[in-house]
Amino acid sequence: MQTPSPRPQRFSLIRSFVFADVLTLGNGFCGSGSVLAAMQYLITAEARWLVTAMLLLPIALVFDFADGRVARWRHRSSALGADLDSLADVISFGLAPAALGFAVGLRGSLDVAILLYFVACGISRLARFNATADALSDESGKVKYFEGTPIPTSVLIVAVLAVLHFQGLLGRNLWLGSWSPGGLVLHPLTLLYAVSGSAMISTLRVPKI
Repeated sequence: MQTPSPRPQRFSLIRSFVFADVLTLGNGFCGSGSVLAAMQYLITAEARWLVTAMLLLPIALVFDFADGRVARWRHRSSALGADLDSLADVISFGLAPAALGFAVGLRGSLDVAILLYFVACGISRLARFNATADALSDESGKVKYFEGTPIPTSVLIVAVLAVLHFQGLLGRNLWLGSWSPGGLVLHPLTLLYAVSGSAMISTLRVPKI
């Protein structure tokens, strides 16, 4: 007679959370808030919503930086930590910058294709990191370098958009104007997203600080 196998222990989501995970959620909240603020800007055309969408992403970056530091400082991480971090990063540094680009006028057919490419590159970059983190770690478990630029570097694009906004070079006065190759609309500013996305999925080695 076979001994019945023990019932799998129920996973408690709330109990598994540690303080670092709360910071990671702060990252995700900021990214989600940025997307919603960008949508509100499209509806109302009120600049305060665009500025809010931009400001939330550097704040998300602070949360993203802090969660790893806190986890190492307290020597406590949860089973959810890595997945939470990746999901939050996809929103804050992938989807949100793309939504901002669309909101400020990058809405041509080729613009949209590049913005989607940028988000896909961000997702792929994070998936590759999660799959190869163990192989890239040293004896202490710390990752020695990033392969491809980290997805939070997309905040640099947001910084460029912020500068252009305060100079009145977004929307109808979009900096560098537009091209129409083959009848399709492309704003050269969108190429920043193409370069950023391509750098994420490159094999460039970036030392981890």
